[in-house]
Amino acid sequence: MNLPGLPAEDRGLSPYTGYTRAHWEAVADGLLGAAWRWATPRGALLELPGRPSVSGVRSDGLEGYARTFLAAAFRVSGAGGADPYGWLERYAQGLAAGTATPGRDDAESWPVIRDVHTGGQPMVESASVALGLRLTRPWLWDRLDGAVQDRTEAWLRGALRHVPSPNNWYLFPYTVAGFLESVGRGDAETDRARSRALDLLEGWYAGQGWYADGDGRAFDHYNGWALHLYPVLDAHLAGGPGGLAGPDSLSAGPDRPDPAGHPAAPPAPHGDRLREHLDGFSLLFGADGAPIHFGRSLTYRFAAASAVGLGAVTGHTPLTPGTSRRLISGSLRYFLDRGAVDADGLLGLGWHGPHRATLQRYSGPASPYWASKAFVCLLAPATHPLWTATEQPAPSEGPDRVLALPAPGLLVQTTRADGIVRLHNHGSDHVGPDQPEEADDEDPLYSRQAYSTRTGPTESANPADNHLAVVLAGARSVRRRIHPLGGGQGDGWGWAASWHRPAFPGGAPGVPGLRVESVTFVRGRYELRVHRVCGAPYGAHVEQTGWATGPEEPLRSELHPVHGWEARDEVRAPAGTAFTRWATVPRLTAGTGGTGLYAALAVLTGEAGPATPTTEAVTDAVTDAVTEAVTDLTAGPGSIEVRWAQDGSLTRIAFEPLRVEHLPPAAG
Repeated sequence: MNLPGLPAEDRGLSPYTGYTRAHWEAVADGLLGAAWRWATPRGALLELPGRPSVSGVRSDGLEGYARTFLAAAFRVSGAGGADPYGWLERYAQGLAAGTATPGRDDAESWPVIRDVHTGGQPMVESASVALGLRLTRPWLWDRLDGAVQDRTEAWLRGALRHVPSPNNWYLFPYTVAGFLESVGRGDAETDRARSRALDLLEGWYAGQGWYADGDGRAFDHYNGWALHLYPVLDAHLAGGPGGLAGPDSLSAGPDRPDPAGHPAAPPAPHGDRLREHLDGFSLLFGADGAPIHFGRSLTYRFAAASAVGLGAVTGHTPLTPGTSRRLISGSLRYFLDRGAVDADGLLGLGWHGPHRATLQRYSGPASPYWASKAFVCLLAPATHPLWTATEQPAPSEGPDRVLALPAPGLLVQTTRADGIVRLHNHGSDHVGPDQPEEADDEDPLYSRQAYSTRTGPTESANPADNHLAVVLAGARSVRRRIHPLGGGQGDGWGWAASWHRPAFPGGAPGVPGLRVESVTFVRGRYELRVHRVCGAPYGAHVEQTGWATGPEEPLRSELHPVHGWEARDEVRAPAGTAFTRWATVPRLTAGTGGTGLYAALAVLTGEAGPATPTTEAVTDAVTDAVTEAVTDLTAGPGSIEVRWAQDGSLTRIAFEPLRVEHLPPAAG
């Protein structure tokens, strides 16, 4: 890591990570100090070095100011106003300079807030500015000159008057409005912004603690660092139902009414939803501290742990304080130990170190500083159990777990022996409801069947990992819109299912009637992947790939044919993944036509020794001892039965209608 001044590890209090609250404060100070070396003379913009985003360098400079301000605000507010490095004075000066003449082409002026498609990125940053001001109100806002306060309000109100992106962006004007109301500047405009956001949030709630990020089925890390964070933190800062009195109450006495004059609202459901979310989401961190590598904006890195810290701060969590700290500190240390901070002390664009495929068009030099949201944990004072309890194991460090989440269409699989967490995706696609299923728009961070804490997807130009492709005239299909078919679980096993229409690159028309139905059944480290391909043209082929691994990590990826597959080989992905410079991917192939059933057994393991013995290609006939894991199988055109060697239990998977059963030995 490239941050100076970290305290000595405390392995007594923190046996898993060695990190304490003092480490979090030191990391915040180190990141802020490095970023401020790139500030403009009056501090309105932090123009970090690197490739600009599509929004341009001025917007990127505002991003640098706003996102680092969030880290400073959590740092100072959590310390009760103690500010040994004078961060708030710098941000106060930058605020005055940036809001003096918004939109002017000079060294300091902030860009104005516009609609999402016409320069709207400042709307994102307005939420961080507003939240930072709300967190630090007694020590920054309340000490500002009245003219600066008025100018700041005028700039922030641009977020209330322009069109957000149709997703979590609606929580940015919500957050701006919450700040304005907290300082007595609320009105009908702020009320509308908050009501609109909450109404949309209700429509996006799918259940089991998961929100879609807008209309459609995009379920990813935005749940934690946006969709849960903003409303739950808003209630906490206001001392709302279930929350603790926050900075709003520091300058508002018990007799002071709500600044906007609103009557008391009924308890909101957001805290309970965060608690339910964390019950499953806490499994998505590996024993090495890594969050699941899935979805967009992964360059925000340890922001993935922000919901865990928020739950501990607000009390909306099923986790013990020691487990919560294990998760947040494990995630922070995971990235610091793997090159996330460069030689200049800056958070770079990528995953470990630089990695282009992890980025989006909107990613700029300061984008990674949304990781600042993880410092929400510092709102818990030093005497809080989050910091005083002894660290306890992460959920993935306990017994092997399988968790089915039918609401988002996800299936979680953890193995204690190697600390790997796998996420099988049968429901999250990041395809808007009005968006065409164009193959050329495929996003590997959503379209693959499975993701993990130790592997990443291959790039689009390379062979796809964890994918079932229909191949027509050399063109391989991609999976775009995912239609979930259900999921379930039992003691040590679980399943999830979905279907999709294969889309072909180059604008090729879809094949009428072509459909792929998929079931993933997991137990232990094994993944039984079963597909029914319907309506395939004769002469077509099908391909199933497994996990992409390389030389950087001691992992093995295996893919064994169980039914329907005719040949297997291994292909290379020269562009590698976020975890390895180049990768290899196991592959199974077969001819197809009409309707066909294909089953394979996949394994990703960090354990020593072969997971299963190698086998030669098999035919469609019933085979003897296909692998060490499976002893018997029976397959027909639309169903398959597999008996497991471990205990003789039986798994039955049938299509039309879909039915998945797992029977103990006596019943099987």
